[in-house]
Amino acid sequence: MSVTLKSAGTTPEGAQSEQEASRWVRGMFGRVAHRYDLANHLLSANIDKSWRSHTVAKVRDILRRPDARVMDLACGTGDLLVALERDARRGLVGSDFCHPMLAGAKSKLARLGLKSTLVESDALALPLPDASLDLITIAFGFRNLANYRAGLVEMRRVLRPGGALAILEFTQPPNQAFAAVYNWYSRRVLPILGGAISGAPEAYKYLPESVRKFPEAPELAAMMGECGYGPVEWEYLTFGIVALHIGRVAK
Repeated sequence: MSVTLKSAGTTPEGAQSEQEASRWVRGMFGRVAHRYDLANHLLSANIDKSWRSHTVAKVRDILRRPDARVMDLACGTGDLLVALERDARRGLVGSDFCHPMLAGAKSKLARLGLKSTLVESDALALPLPDASLDLITIAFGFRNLANYRAGLVEMRRVLRPGGALAILEFTQPPNQAFAAVYNWYSRRVLPILGGAISGAPEAYKYLPESVRKFPEAPELAAMMGECGYGPVEWEYLTFGIVALHIGRVAK
């Protein structure tokens, strides 16, 4: 099935190319890194923690393989990486292209006595050989890629047969009435609250716009299938404001 995407990748206001979009996103996350965790937990009423726990449970079959190689992409300040390491009971690898975010993750890992390794790299050009990972996770970062299809192809390149990609991401709720209320909150309230907490209101103006332009959950599942993942399982969480997609690689 062919899918017509809403956009090839994230399109911040004013960005005229994928390179400009990538630079804007990197700079934006650098500006909010110091308050990123606080804003996430307050604005989601801590529900974000349950989303990450659910993701960990869904990939546990691979995560707990003693020899599994696991990377958390767009790891930010490391919340999902922490949850993954605690469940796997060994150090993993976290990657992000925003240095201030990685600095936050490094401090968090050290504070918690965890052993995961951090790498500064772009999800569209991973510094890894083909078929070198068993599991890739990416939470609330896929939506920010400058090219969604290229990201899926690159992640598929580095996955081994029998591996999987798990994408946890905001999406448009399927219920129209709830979606109307959620969109009002996202566009009217979220930028004010998020801006006050982070000091970067443009970041929380970008958030609802990036969700609006992002492929809806069934579209993303179809695109994953086109890029070599199968079967692809997906589900809505919390009334459909978030979706979890898991694409498996055939053995």
